[in-house]
Amino acid sequence: MRLPPDELSGLAKRALLTLFGLQVVIVTGLTLVDSYRRRGKRPRQFPTTPPDSVSIGEGTVTTYTFGQDLYADMLDAIAGARSQILFESYIWKGDEVGDRFKTALTAAVERGVDVYAIYDGFANLVVSSRFKRFPSRMKVLEYPVYNAGWLFFDLRRYGRDHRKILVVDDEVGFVGGYNIGRAYASEWRDTHVRVTGPAVWDLKRAFADFWNLNRLATRGGGRRPLLLESPSDWEPRIRVHRNIPRQWMFPIRSMYLEAISRAYHHIYMTHAYFIPDPDFVEALKAAARRGVDVRLLVPATSNHVVADWLSRGYYGELLAAGVRIFRFQGAMVHAKTSTIDGRWSTVGTANIDRLSMTGNYEINVEFIDSAMAAQMEAIFEVDLGNATELRFEEWEARGVHRRFTETVLAPLRPLL
Repeated sequence: MRLPPDELSGLAKRALLTLFGLQVVIVTGLTLVDSYRRRGKRPRQFPTTPPDSVSIGEGTVTTYTFGQDLYADMLDAIAGARSQILFESYIWKGDEVGDRFKTALTAAVERGVDVYAIYDGFANLVVSSRFKRFPSRMKVLEYPVYNAGWLFFDLRRYGRDHRKILVVDDEVGFVGGYNIGRAYASEWRDTHVRVTGPAVWDLKRAFADFWNLNRLATRGGGRRPLLLESPSDWEPRIRVHRNIPRQWMFPIRSMYLEAISRAYHHIYMTHAYFIPDPDFVEALKAAARRGVDVRLLVPATSNHVVADWLSRGYYGELLAAGVRIFRFQGAMVHAKTSTIDGRWSTVGTANIDRLSMTGNYEINVEFIDSAMAAQMEAIFEVDLGNATELRFEEWEARGVHRRFTETVLAPLRPLL
């Protein structure tokens, strides 16, 4: 017997409400349990690779895998600045590490350096308003928590500023996954690069374009546009890719898909949050099926428990296709890096999830250089020493309650 349309509609609504209620209950429960388990628990030490440099064209690229090493060089660069500093961070904690950066930038302003600073308002809601008081001569942009104004349905205006950039005197630039704060200095495993040479101008251009797009929200005399001179020489082996939701530009996803489709020997990827779209999943599966050694390194437990569960929903089909999955133990791996075939690499701020691929302001540097790829492969091997491989048989033997949770949460993937 066929049900009347009104009854069918009512059943559909009740089913959706039931699913939504289940999702709320599960997300709340997972979050509370995860918070309880983390209470008083310190991350364990993990292996790191000392900063190492390679030459690419007229410049150099130095790779960092430990926050204290990175922060020391960033602060040295700020201390030596003579004319201009461009500083941007998604999270800028008001702890002793964040204060060191604030003090260094303030000192630069006082000696006459032109200092611009950007941080994301939403990501720093819990940071004290007292910390956010800066010298009047420092040009500061707090990217607004809400940036759509009356354009409620303009999706281009809802992206967060997830980038991390430092450029000093047109001579040196830093970019990667590290935010600014105590925990990131020693408790999180992340990756950042320091570049010199022509690529510095690309980082400066990225900062300036974002500043000029949002400058009306700035303080400290920063409402004037940040102007740039003509670009420096082109370095074809280094390309800076920027996601700009305001302009509906998302080249980082395209960069990844093209590189994966060209892979013929190996793909090594490290990602904090791995919630790919169907095309991305199919690209990795296709690579594994044509004989490419595809390895994915993710945190065994990240700082976002719901993201972990959403990520696990992909493991079965990836493992079945031949993708090898490794889980970093005892600490958060927050890196967003990949290297392919000993020739191609990328380091940046973009995760493999909807927010980073088609939502937020992000920046990744693409390197087409064998020396850089060798360095990234060496880092990946060190990280594998602190990871355990997830086998297909082990994954298939997981409990019914885990499968149920993955299934119920799966509709949330497009949101993250």
